[in-house]
Amino acid sequence: MPQISYFLGVIIRMFYRDHNPPHFHAFYGNFEAIIDIERNELIGGALPPRVLGLVTEWASLHKIELMENWDRARRKESLVA
Repeated sequence: MPQISYFLGVIIRMFYRDHNPPHFHAFYGNFEAIIDIERNELIGGALPPRVLGLVTEWASLHKIELMENWDRARRKESLVA
């Protein structure tokens, strides 16, 4: 699962050829969350509330890049960090 971003201790990753809806995985310490890119909301796992807020804010700023990476991942192409 390629890492596409890292900020404030949060690792953002995507799986190749992953299931819909378009989403990414956020890791923070022992926490893992799955965030829907289009709706920018938690669809699985958990993060501390403050960290979840930071992740969803980051995702809203990078939605276009996240969707481009989602399309690349579905085609098993290299992702852009």
